[in-house]
Amino acid sequence: MRHSNHSTVIARGRFLRRDPSQPRTRAVRRVFAGVVALVLAAFFGPAPLASAARATDYLIPLPGASSAEGIAAGAGTTFYAGDFGNGDIFRGDVRQQTASLFIDVPDGRAAVGMTADVGNSLLFVAGGGTGQAYVYNTDTRQTVAVLQLTTGPAFINDVALTPEGAWFTNSVAAELYLVPVGQDGELGSVRTLSLSGPANDTTSQFNLNGIAATPDGESLIVAHSGNGALYTVDPATGASEIIEGVSVPAVDGIVVKGNQLWAVQNMLNQVSRFVLDDDQESGKLKGVITSGLFKTPTTAAPVR
Repeated sequence: MRHSNHSTVIARGRFLRRDPSQPRTRAVRRVFAGVVALVLAAFFGPAPLASAARATDYLIPLPGASSAEGIAAGAGTTFYAGDFGNGDIFRGDVRQQTASLFIDVPDGRAAVGMTADVGNSLLFVAGGGTGQAYVYNTDTRQTVAVLQLTTGPAFINDVALTPEGAWFTNSVAAELYLVPVGQDGELGSVRTLSLSGPANDTTSQFNLNGIAATPDGESLIVAHSGNGALYTVDPATGASEIIEGVSVPAVDGIVVKGNQLWAVQNMLNQVSRFVLDDDQESGKLKGVITSGLFKTPTTAAPVR
């Protein structure tokens, strides 16, 4: 993808209220309720190592929401954001700087990480402590599927789309879950991938978090909050390896474009940019994005 000096980073804030069934590490500090913070920056271009708040930072309220957690880029300048506490989905426009309630979901759902399959008009949403994933049709606003990814210990945290389908992380178990997606958007049966190697570590209260696919689609990259590290994962075997030279304390969501990776570091209120080698075996820090509006950001999405 060509470099741009006007791409947009969208960071989602932590939720206000903690569900007692959820890991305590998610409720780290009080933040704005129902607000998405956006930072206009040179997202795809070179960035100095110095950190600085941007004069172009701005907020987009989510009217009526109690929290702002997951976010995904849609077509054009459209984005989707979720209310963690009740699972409602909002739709907004970066250019217009507005958002409104889009899908009023049934009681008992949650909305953590999310990603949009624009070609098939599908929105995949991680369901946190429910152990579920939700799939919504962005044309009809209807629920396509409620998928029980696991009945074991669960905090289904984030999701990434690959040519195979949608991959979900579980922050309290060393497992990934694949929901296959066909060419016409049809969904297959859930598959569970058990991890081996360093990504298998579940000794922290909060472990696997953000997830992304490598540019060639042959590997996954997962963020490990407890270890402050990034790992590559073989989607066929579950074998994992550390990405050397990348230290990311308090890492949460991640974005990968080409050989560049952005890691959202929630408790540090910053987004760090790394350049990875061609094999994703190591990386180097190239820049840090900060903002006075960040109040424990959790993930990011690039919007054209």
